[in-house]
Amino acid sequence: MLSRLAALLVPAFGRLTVTTDPDAVLAPGSLVVANHTSLADPAIVLAALRELGVEPVVMAAAGLWRAPLLGRALARDGFVPVHRGDRRAAHALDLAADALADGRLLLIYAEGGIPLRTDAAEAAPLRFRSGVARLVERTGAPLVPVGQAGARRITSGTTAKQWAGLLTAPVRRPGVHVHVGAPLAPTGSRAEVTRQAHGAVTDAWRTAAARLGEPAAVLAA
Repeated sequence: MLSRLAALLVPAFGRLTVTTDPDAVLAPGSLVVANHTSLADPAIVLAALRELGVEPVVMAAAGLWRAPLLGRALARDGFVPVHRGDRRAAHALDLAADALADGRLLLIYAEGGIPLRTDAAEAAPLRFRSGVARLVERTGAPLVPVGQAGARRITSGTTAKQWAGLLTAPVRRPGVHVHVGAPLAPTGSRAEVTRQAHGAVTDAWRTAAARLGEPAAVLAA
């Protein structure tokens, strides 16, 4: 339901375009890893993936489940709550591994949060946490890198700027782009798998940002 809702709403807030690598495959049981820049980008990525014919479950901050309507929708769709800094955090990996074993695509944001910057500019993905590597180690799932750019043009920065961006986006309809890279099977230590995942997502983000005409200096970050 949430993927369908995202597909309906995102075009009202921005002009979404989607590209894929020639060898991109979104096979059942894949771990989809995307860069996280804005509160808007989960909806953008869900809408893009639905356009490609898939509807993943998502690992998301557990606080979202406290919103009555949203929480019920998240639970019904099988999304995975992440309790950060809590002993229940490890349980999220159990639920994620179960979803992958059941053949679901699992979308994870390995940065663990969004940038604290107040501007709307693009920037390379932040350092990844270990969750991706631990899931790859545990399940052997193929990793599909996804890069998105433009979400910060919809909403970013301070609370006031977030609301201003959302309220004016239907008028501005800024360009947003999602690029899906070819799957990879990372190997080595957790640190090495994390490095490979970060590099692949960064490459996908560069492709997405280039589609929006971002400055070369930004893409070289």
